[in-house]
Amino acid sequence: MENIQTFVNYLQSQQTSQAYLLHCYKKINCPDAETKSYENCNAFIYYLNHGNKFYQQGKQSEPFMQPILYFYGMVHLIKACLLTQRPNYPESTNLLAHGVTARKRKKKDYTFLKDEVKVQHNGLFPYFSEHLYHQAIPFEKQSMESLLATLPEMNALFQFHQQQRVVPVGKWNSPLLTFPIRILDSFHLTDKAFIQRIQPFLPKIKYYDCDQEILRMEVVEPITKINGPFFIHGQTKELYFPTNREDYLPIHEVMVHYLLLYNLSMLCRYETEWWGDLFVSKADIDFPFIIHFLELTANKVPLLLGSNLYERNTD
Repeated sequence: MENIQTFVNYLQSQQTSQAYLLHCYKKINCPDAETKSYENCNAFIYYLNHGNKFYQQGKQSEPFMQPILYFYGMVHLIKACLLTQRPNYPESTNLLAHGVTARKRKKKDYTFLKDEVKVQHNGLFPYFSEHLYHQAIPFEKQSMESLLATLPEMNALFQFHQQQRVVPVGKWNSPLLTFPIRILDSFHLTDKAFIQRIQPFLPKIKYYDCDQEILRMEVVEPITKINGPFFIHGQTKELYFPTNREDYLPIHEVMVHYLLLYNLSMLCRYETEWWGDLFVSKADIDFPFIIHFLELTANKVPLLLGSNLYERNTD
């Protein structure tokens, strides 16, 4: 964690950012790597600076305003990451759109947890999903509750609400995993079919065995690169996996935060009455989930995106 923040600070000069971009562009065989690294280093620095400033301002602001600040902070950091892989970004004006839409009119009995966002074919969301995380988006729309349920740090709130949506199954930097056997029942899969389902997201599985309660497995090397449907708890470094098939989202955690922050920022900007009532009356269960998520995303997203930059330097 400290190394990541130190590295991001290190990049905020023309000399260091140009050398870093040159390193990145050579790795992707960019034909004019040196020229592009000079052309992009200032924009790269500004994306990092602007992103960090939005997050700093967000942490100093009331939660009432935080979704807008965190969302645009995240957008700037994503653009910095994209410049390391796409020297000509943005290639077209289509990429300047958010790539997601929310419901235009809210129903009378609206609740945030049941709300949905819809993914667009063009725009930043599908673009960074493809070029940063090499992932096709496996859904057209997704609910806020399912997105929140994937995040390990939200698990305690769901448990207070008499639900357990994810369970710890291993640790970062360990090759061992253990799954409650009830997960296989929820997914309607045999042990072999379940292993086939999760193998693409793990190092090669060395062996496995199971009994009536636990499915155990060992992979050939410690798990250090985490991707959905596995998510990592920022504090405990435990790996979590969904207990229900409906919450199975094989996407990167940054994509989850983007969708949640997009919708929250839209509510903050355009649903004035509902957003105001949320903070005045605190009548709905939405309030604790939103507040807890804002506390989580403020610290986790800069680390996840900073890790993206750091790993490219060490490859």
